[in-house]
Amino acid sequence: MTRILIVDDDPHLLRALAIALTARGYHTDAAPDATTALRAATTNAPDLAVIDLGLPDLDGINIVEGLRGWSTAPIIVLSARHDETAKINALDAGADDYVTKPFGMGELLARIRAALRRATPADEQPLITTAAFTIDLAAKRVTTAAGEIRLTPTEWQLLEILVRNPGRLVTQRQLLHDVWGPRYEKETNYLRVHLANLRRKLEPEPSRPRYLITEPGIGYRFTPDIPA
Repeated sequence: MTRILIVDDDPHLLRALAIALTARGYHTDAAPDATTALRAATTNAPDLAVIDLGLPDLDGINIVEGLRGWSTAPIIVLSARHDETAKINALDAGADDYVTKPFGMGELLARIRAALRRATPADEQPLITTAAFTIDLAAKRVTTAAGEIRLTPTEWQLLEILVRNPGRLVTQRQLLHDVWGPRYEKETNYLRVHLANLRRKLEPEPSRPRYLITEPGIGYRFTPDIPA
């Protein structure tokens, strides 16, 4: 059964959406705030999410970014914000569609059907666990036995790209392009510095890396633990 995460701080709208979707054969997880939504998504990965932007604890954009850290499930934003900037920000954060309030239930259901038709099955997992550390892609958090590890935004971007491509070689050029932009594709010293910092924070033996491997002159790869 297709699972849809609904996030809205209006209890009447949240209930109406849940009823309408359940009546059409969808399984729904309803959340009134961002914290509950991210917890629900981590517990049961949604096939699609419908997210309001105006939430009591965090902006809905934070949920979009959290989901996009590990999931390719379609995201439809619901919002009373009609200005172009709000729409651009939501779409740039990873949303697939933007519906302004008030809206017709029939139109929203049609947009959900269309988004699900375009979607491809995803096998992403929000948690990546190794013997040395755990990465929560949804919460953007790394922990070890000693506790949470603080990463800089740049370190996190590099780590996220690598772990989302387990075992695959990611070229220096691709990393520099994706993290710093096309003008920095030859600045390989940036990678050496930041990968050294990541190893120092995450590898049991930074001088003999087990997880963040360098392919000299080519790029880097993340090598996860092999299941026993």
